[in-house]
Amino acid sequence: MARHSLRFGLWYDFRNPPQWRQDPTVLYRGILDQIVRAEALGWDDVWLSEHHFIEDGYTPSMLALACAIAARTTRLRIGTSVLLLPLHDPVRVAEDAATVDVLSGGRLELGVGVGYRVGEFTGFNIAASERASRMEEALSLLKRLFAGERFSHHGRHYHYDDIALFPQPVQRPPKLWVGGFRPPAVRRAARLGDAYITTGAAGPLIQLYRSELVKLGRDPDAHEVAAGYLWLLVSRDPERRWQEATQHFAYQISQYARWFKEAGMLGFEPATSRAELEAQGCLILRPEQAIEAIQRYVRDHLVTRFYGWTLPPGLPPAWSEEHLELMAREVIPACR
Repeated sequence: MARHSLRFGLWYDFRNPPQWRQDPTVLYRGILDQIVRAEALGWDDVWLSEHHFIEDGYTPSMLALACAIAARTTRLRIGTSVLLLPLHDPVRVAEDAATVDVLSGGRLELGVGVGYRVGEFTGFNIAASERASRMEEALSLLKRLFAGERFSHHGRHYHYDDIALFPQPVQRPPKLWVGGFRPPAVRRAARLGDAYITTGAAGPLIQLYRSELVKLGRDPDAHEVAAGYLWLLVSRDPERRWQEATQHFAYQISQYARWFKEAGMLGFEPATSRAELEAQGCLILRPEQAIEAIQRYVRDHLVTRFYGWTLPPGLPPAWSEEHLELMAREVIPACR
């Protein structure tokens, strides 16, 4: 199947919930230190996430964080999962993305999506009904800018005269990952993107992506897919870790459930118990169990990059150190 070797990634949102508040500078520096250690341990990728107007500080500024990571690492690929493209000026995105790519020596993986949170579109005074058309127009602009064109553009949503991108990215061009949880987004990823990024039980969506590539005359094995269990953490003592993390997992999943419901989407249900969390893809496993679970997921989903959340909201970065170590030393080598 794959022309790509399997890669493993960490995923962060830099949340700092008020009920477990940490000094934000300490939290940010702790996560950056952890990313540096992950690179030394042999992890391949780090992915960042974006939302806006969230009291817990869910990061709204992924490309700024990507620059900080680029300055402190030398090998890790730095991805966005995903940048909410309809909420941004696409020329500004191209300029910031090119800056990350230059600073990192060509290590940016630019993932974009249409977004879904009602409060974000309200906050930015953008009609949610325009998400798809803004996304498609912006993707076209990104491609032209990354290709080094100088041009003018007067479209439905964006208007520019005599523009070009400087500096150009090191990668010519950077790979454009397109994400989404619904069939129209998957078809868009096949048509306009270079790779597809998703999460969780996404087997049918990934199969749709591959079939759409075939319809377009493209080789699906030449296009990467990134996905993974929502949470798969590794521990010598999963019972203890569950006791420490259950309320933090529940906080995250219940918040996503509320956001999805507000957007009229299915995908998450409020959760309070371990059983309810496990049913929605939250796993804490011993190393041998994790190897089996990852091998099964990769086989069933045909992914080239396996990634998942790293730090439950409200816990300090040190809490995840055991996971990083065990994955790097015992799990990842067995899954290559």
